Amino acid sequence: MHEDDKSGCGFFQSRTGIAVLVFGAIIAFFLITEHQAHLWGWLPFLLLLACPLMHIFMHGGHGGHGGHGKQHGAHGDQPPVDPGAARAQRPARDPGEGA
Repeated sequence: MHEDDKSGCGFFQSRTGIAVLVFGAIIAFFLITEHQAHLWGWLPFLLLLACPLMHIFMHGGHGGHGGHGKQHGAHGDQPPVDPGAARAQRPARDPGEGA
């Protein structure tokens, strides 16, 4: 008896998905090898485009840098936390106690 259980199987793990991945890899290989001269011409522009995109997506846009010219207490900011103070308030563990 054959049960068709597709709940745990994603698209790229099915036969159709694997075939799509293989054909996509073949197409990408031939596009890259046949049009490599065109791709090298675009490389400087892609590097220049990467700079603002990384700035936007990695810093979260303007204001995501944290601390550039902000005063403490402005816009409901919390004061900086001193990790040494939190450590000093915790009771010391006895080395003889089990973990």
